[in-house]
Amino acid sequence: MKISIMNVRQEQILSAIIEEYTQTAIPVGSSVLVEKYDFGVSSATIRNDMAELEENGFLYQPHISAGRIPTDKGYRFFVEEIMGDKELSRIEQQKLQKEFLKLKAQNTRLTRTTAKLMSHLSGNLAISGLIGKDEFADFGMKELMEQPEFREMDDVCRLAETLDYIDETFDKLVAELKEGETKIYIGKENPINGISNCSMIVSPYVTKGGEKGILALIGPKRMRYAKNKSIIEYVKKMLGGGMMIIFLPNIIRILN
Repeated sequence: MKISIMNVRQEQILSAIIEEYTQTAIPVGSSVLVEKYDFGVSSATIRNDMAELEENGFLYQPHISAGRIPTDKGYRFFVEEIMGDKELSRIEQQKLQKEFLKLKAQNTRLTRTTAKLMSHLSGNLAISGLIGKDEFADFGMKELMEQPEFREMDDVCRLAETLDYIDETFDKLVAELKEGETKIYIGKENPINGISNCSMIVSPYVTKGGEKGILALIGPKRMRYAKNKSIIEYVKKMLGGGMMIIFLPNIIRILN
């Protein structure tokens, strides 16, 4: 889906609002953009651009005196047109490898190990499953519930209930997703009923032994999409044998 009806400056403004809102969970006003970003135009022009973005459905204003928040459409435009791909840094890759091997050494189930690792790196709820074994593990519910979007008890109950039936949802997802595809669902696009206030990044994979698995990260819509996608892609390579894990003593010394 291509949504290209804004100029370059408006793309930059949308990107800046998403970055600010991701960090603060507070609606973003024009004063913040003027203070922190150099768009080379007057504050009045920025306000006009924000109003136009709102009119076209990319932003909304929760209260008349508040700043703006990205809509599902705004996030979708950002993911498809602005974000681009991001790779984990060398240090992040080495740290991930170290933590993965440390958890495996504790004889934790692979699904539990993977979910715990992804949640730790992303700060979101992580799910890891082996479809044939009907084995699923989730980790990070506490972190998710600490986000301001999930302070209502109804939201907590809906999400907890959803996790009880996550295997059924993921069986269907694996059948629909292309092999190797990493898909991002935003808000109401989410195929999991009852969590339309969340976004989910999900990807199937195949283990070295040929077993079908699935990885997912679920978080608020202001999650770090590029970082989370790169985490899933990298973990998928480790689990699928698409890369060699190098774990040398000098790496341990650097990371400790």
